[in-house]
Amino acid sequence: MENFQSMCSPTSLLLCKENVGGLDDEEKEAEGFGSIDDEYIQKLLDREITSGGLQMRENSWIERARLDGIEYILRMRELLGFRFQTAYASVMYLDRFMSRRSIDGEKSWAIRLLSMACLSLAAKMEETTVPALSEFCFEDYNFESSVIQRMELLVLNELEWKMGSITPFSFIEFFAYKFFDNSTPRNGVSRIGEVILGTMRDVKIMSHKPSVIAAASTLFVLDQEFTRDALQLKIGLLTSSHSFEIENIISCYYQVQEMEIERLKISNSIKSPDLSPIQLNRAEITSSASAKRKRLVFNQNDQFGDVPDKKGKP
Repeated sequence: MENFQSMCSPTSLLLCKENVGGLDDEEKEAEGFGSIDDEYIQKLLDREITSGGLQMRENSWIERARLDGIEYILRMRELLGFRFQTAYASVMYLDRFMSRRSIDGEKSWAIRLLSMACLSLAAKMEETTVPALSEFCFEDYNFESSVIQRMELLVLNELEWKMGSITPFSFIEFFAYKFFDNSTPRNGVSRIGEVILGTMRDVKIMSHKPSVIAAASTLFVLDQEFTRDALQLKIGLLTSSHSFEIENIISCYYQVQEMEIERLKISNSIKSPDLSPIQLNRAEITSSASAKRKRLVFNQNDQFGDVPDKKGKP
């Protein structure tokens, strides 16, 4: 492997459904962590699921559309001041939905509407203050609020109202405490969060459980060139109290390493080292959306039917 260093609407009911704790993204920097409740961690491990095992052909339209949806989610997270875990949960909803329901044809508007609905639902689960639906509209699409609400309901039904997703951010405090020996390096927690956000674009990494992604990302921030033996030694520190998937964490660690190497290659080739992985991937995304802003009405059916215009004509 190449050396790394060289590179009250119905959705309001969600608030009563499930409550999953998480770590604030910028908190506890360089302060160390207190005692971690092992019983709480075990409950998270028992409840965690993957994003849904989304399978996509290389260079397919659905892959490009998914990446465009993720870029939208990350942009809106920054504009609306959402937490990292809100963005991650919304991508989990996106992948779970897409793994269960197909989208016929290259309908960029359907992916954008789905991304809006997933982000809005995630905000209802993770944020203390949720903006009006009109604030989720961005750039080329300006959906009616009622349209987004109907899409939210479609997502809720498809995911069987199981929206209390456990994300890798639920485990950051635990792994930082275990791996950093109660002394987190400067900006360590924020860096872990950035790495986790970067993993969203890779469906192979997203197929891992959240705890596996969190462990691999934390280890990567600790040391970008761990040997396999060193990884096994570090992960072995966890197995006394919990049964962690050592091989999966190691595999995920190397996938994160490869992802970062590729990101640096792209960054160096276009001389823009400060761009995020999602922003860097923008050059690879072919958007078929119109440049002109439109107000769209959603014709709800099982396969995302054609969008009629304001007068109801297709």
